[in-house]
Amino acid sequence: MEAWRCVRRGYGRCAVGRGRYPMLPYHQKSLGRDWTAPWENLQRCCWNRHISSCMRWPGHYSRAPYPYFSSRHFSLNWRPPCLFESRTQFQYWNWRPDTLSQTSLIHLSSYIMNSEGDEPSSKRRKHQGTIKRHWEDVCNHNKEETKILGDKNDDPICEDSENKFDFSVMSYNILSQDLLEDNSHLYKHCRRPVLHWSFRFPNILKEIKHFDADVLCLQEVQEDHYGTEIRPSLESLGYHCEYKMRTGRKPDGCAICFKHSKFSLLSVNPVEFYRRDVPLLDRDNVGLVLLLQPKIPSAASPAICVANTHLLYNPRRGDIKLTQLAMLLAEISSVAHQKDGSFCPIVMCGDFNSVPGSPLYSFIKEGKLNYEGLAIGKVSGQEQSSRGQRILSIPIWPPNLGISQNCVYEVQQVPKVEKTDSDLTQTQLDKTEVLVTAEKLSSKLQHHFSLSSVYSHYFPDTGIPEVTTCHSRSAITVDYIFYSAEKEGVAGQPGAEVALVGGLKLLARLSLLTEQDLWTVNGLPNENNSSDHLPLLAKFRLEL
Repeated sequence: MEAWRCVRRGYGRCAVGRGRYPMLPYHQKSLGRDWTAPWENLQRCCWNRHISSCMRWPGHYSRAPYPYFSSRHFSLNWRPPCLFESRTQFQYWNWRPDTLSQTSLIHLSSYIMNSEGDEPSSKRRKHQGTIKRHWEDVCNHNKEETKILGDKNDDPICEDSENKFDFSVMSYNILSQDLLEDNSHLYKHCRRPVLHWSFRFPNILKEIKHFDADVLCLQEVQEDHYGTEIRPSLESLGYHCEYKMRTGRKPDGCAICFKHSKFSLLSVNPVEFYRRDVPLLDRDNVGLVLLLQPKIPSAASPAICVANTHLLYNPRRGDIKLTQLAMLLAEISSVAHQKDGSFCPIVMCGDFNSVPGSPLYSFIKEGKLNYEGLAIGKVSGQEQSSRGQRILSIPIWPPNLGISQNCVYEVQQVPKVEKTDSDLTQTQLDKTEVLVTAEKLSSKLQHHFSLSSVYSHYFPDTGIPEVTTCHSRSAITVDYIFYSAEKEGVAGQPGAEVALVGGLKLLARLSLLTEQDLWTVNGLPNENNSSDHLPLLAKFRLEL
């Protein structure tokens, strides 16, 4: 009998000769987390053994406990004549024994054969289950009432009338398959079948169908999957889809999808954060801004500006993150600005790769940031090491970007023809130069939106942080839904000087979870949640 060696990709030393099935040889072969055995040996060892009840094909079932047969090693159309005691339960498959080679392998999962102590206890594979999330009703003066999530028709709704327009928004980083495979070290805790796109996409689509949001803001949408599966599937559900792929060779991007029955499209405004003429902006992240018109036949309604983005991940490049955010805010300001000088209601979603309380997060919510002396690696709050301690330059981005410190596009001033440079005195020129220099050297950023976060980021009873993403390396909040809130006693707050048409009231939000909650179902992704991020969902009301 062939001597097999154990190769472990995961944690600790390999465990030889342990497992649930004593009929297996003492020297199993492990690839990653899946145990493999040559077919001819397993055929001898497993004669008349009862293992047929846990037979599954990876990527074809909503649940795939091991063992499973690897389709990479042999055809799917075969029938093992001696492996199972009873053939009756497999008659619906057209298996042919002649297509099974003697060098084929059978996979046996470490879920079945897992030895105690070979993975950290905090991330050891847990029993399978579903994540229970709740609707938090916040429409009555922010007095939260919790309702267990059930049928979508049970969503909490406050009183309605012809003078109100209700709509829901989901923000969801669906995890690009290419990025998953390029960063496989983040998913060591996952069983291989749950990482296959053929398994993941039906789960993601099921979530979208269940929550039935009026607006979807999706990140990490892979281009080929978008064209062949995602867009056709969403269009069949009544959505209109707009997509912006990342620049360069990046295969994914951001999508905003909205229901025909709720909105009509006024404008599409993609934002590319890569600028060839600005050395700082050498990354391929993007944003997308739509202007939507609510469909309300009985009353006039302002448009709603919906923005979606995925900022740079690198925790040590806070300068790039702030500049990307400023570019997105400038585009939102341009799109949401109305003829009377006011701004229409705004919803800004995305993966901002920044944690709650960080300078970048505080800038979004408070509308101002003095970054003088701020370390570049502290902007997003992700960096814990001593790296990235270079201080942010003043200004962060060069003037040729065309965006002011107020995060709006700078208007090019046309010189007046009735006066030439020779008409200006030297004193006037000196004053002008001083003013320009002072503005360029300002370390204060501002924006003119009064934005609130849908989520509070901590559970009020315990103070435990909410998390929106969870994988082998970390569990934190980086995903957000920001919105322009109704103005109630906001005098003196940043952005209060800018008028809003109406304003949005938060009616309800889908609760988030703790890290401990997620590890009870083996983290993310898992059998029921097929991204390493949780979908965020909020219900808004626009007073007309």
